[in-house]
Amino acid sequence: MTTNIYQFSAKNTAGETVELADYENKVMLIVNTASGCGFTPQYKGLQELYQNHQAQGFEVLAFPCNQFKQQEKGSDEEIKQFCDLRFNIKFPLFSKIDVNGDNTHPLFSFLKTQAPGILGSKGIKWNFTKFLVNKEGKVIKRYAPSTKPEAIEADIEKLL
Repeated sequence: MTTNIYQFSAKNTAGETVELADYENKVMLIVNTASGCGFTPQYKGLQELYQNHQAQGFEVLAFPCNQFKQQEKGSDEEIKQFCDLRFNIKFPLFSKIDVNGDNTHPLFSFLKTQAPGILGSKGIKWNFTKFLVNKEGKVIKRYAPSTKPEAIEADIEKLL
């Protein structure tokens, strides 16, 4: 049985396969994102968290998703350009994926099983659902889209 995220991989916006084992011994915040969402300004808060804690072994991994009212219509290149120009993000941005349904990315299937939502629901309700992962690759907590990145900072600091 899978107990951590290190056996998963995903493609980045350049189309390269990234092994999550590359992030072993780091605290991670894994987020499904979208460029046209009311929560899109959270990219700024995610970048601030990354900037403040990267040196201590913290990573933000962003996974764009177009499953919620088609709020991520662009290509991987367009999404990356938007994030770079609008928010100057420096954390890893992955290729667009599905987080629900038949084509759910295996990483998100695992995350949802390890940290179900309210009342045990497995589905992701909206963009900017966040999963906090400890240095051993175990999912510690799931946060609602409305939870601002700065509200997670204390939880991150405890794990670093």
